[in-house]
Amino acid sequence: MYLKSLELLQFKNHEKNRLDFSPQINSFTGLNGSGKTNILDGIHYLSLTKSAVQSSDSLNVQHEHDFFAIKGLFEINQKPLEVRCTFELGKKKQIWQNGKVLDKTSEHVGLIPLVLIAPDDTELIKGGSEGRRKFFDGLLSQMDKSYLSDLIRYHHFLKQRNALLKQFAETGRRDLTLLGSYDQEMIRLSQVLAKRRSELMSELAPMLQEHYKEISQGQEKVSVQYDTEALREDFADYFLDLRKKDFITKNSNAGIHKDDYNFLIGKHPIRKIGSQGQQKSFIIALKLAQFQIFEQVKGEKPLLLLDDIFDKLDDSRIAQMMQLISKHTFGQIFLTDARPERSHSILTQLDSEVYFFGVENGKVNPEQ
Repeated sequence: MYLKSLELLQFKNHEKNRLDFSPQINSFTGLNGSGKTNILDGIHYLSLTKSAVQSSDSLNVQHEHDFFAIKGLFEINQKPLEVRCTFELGKKKQIWQNGKVLDKTSEHVGLIPLVLIAPDDTELIKGGSEGRRKFFDGLLSQMDKSYLSDLIRYHHFLKQRNALLKQFAETGRRDLTLLGSYDQEMIRLSQVLAKRRSELMSELAPMLQEHYKEISQGQEKVSVQYDTEALREDFADYFLDLRKKDFITKNSNAGIHKDDYNFLIGKHPIRKIGSQGQQKSFIIALKLAQFQIFEQVKGEKPLLLLDDIFDKLDDSRIAQMMQLISKHTFGQIFLTDARPERSHSILTQLDSEVYFFGVENGKVNPEQ
C-alpha cells in the first residue's frame, strides 16, 4: 500500500498543489510556517477523515475561500483507489472512494492505516486523560470497525444522558424510565469497550518494551497501565450508585469516558520521574508499537508520517530511527524538516529511494 499522488485545493495555506510521491521516502523541507506540516495533515485527512491539528474542519479552509478539497491516488493490493475529502463552509464534510460518496465518514476509517509522530506527542504524557483516550481509541478504531461503531454509540448515549440530567435539574421532574434505558446501554457498552481496551494493552506490552529498548538503548522496563472501573464485577451497581452524584453534577460520573492510561517506567509515572529523553523514547516506542500492531492486523505496513522528528531527537535516537528505516522496517514515509541540508545529509545515506520537496509559502517544488 502506498500513496502515489496528492492534490490540495484551498487547504490551509496551499491554494493549489499536486505532488507525485516515491513509494519509499518523501522529505519536505522549508522554514517553519511554510506549509510542510499541512501536507502531512492532508494525508491524515485521507486516512482518518479529519485533521491531526485542528478540531474544526472550517479552520482548514484557506482564507477568503469557502471550501477545500483533498485528493489522493493510492495503490492498495496492487489496485488503484482514489480518495477525496471535500468540505464546504456550512455543509457536511464528504469522503469519496473511487467517485462514490460514503454515507458516513466512519465507513472509511481503517482502510488506510496511518501512524503520525509529531512534535507535540509528549502531551500524551504531560496532558490530561482525554488525549490518551483519543490516542488508543484512534488506534483501535483503525483496526476494528465494531469498536468504532460501539464507541460512537456510547458517546451518543453519554451526550443524551447528560442532556437529560441537565433537563432534570432545570424542570425539577425526573423521567427515571428513560434514564434507566440510557443507563443499561452505557453499562453494556462500557464493559464491551473496556474489555477491548484491556486486550490491546496485553498485545501492546511486549512491542512497547522492545521498541523502547531499541530507541533508547536503555534497560528500564516501561509499560502502560489501563485504569478503568468498567471491568469491576459490580460495575453495574457502581454505575447506578453514582446516580445521586449525577443528579447534583448534571453529568455522568461513571463509564469509559472516565478511563485513563498510566505510562510507567519501572513502577513510577514517567511523567513525574522520566527524563526528557526517556519521555521522547517512550512516545516513539509507543508509536512504533502502534505501527507494528497495524501491520500484524492489516497485513500491510501503514503510512508513517514524521513531523520535525530530527528537531526533537538527539543524534543517538536519530541514528536508531535511521537504522530501522534502512532495514526497510517501514513502508512509505513522509517527513518534514526545517533544515534541508540536514535531511539531505541523513537521508541520502540510506539504501532507499528518496524524493525531496522544497516548500515555501504554500508552494511545493520537487527537487530534481
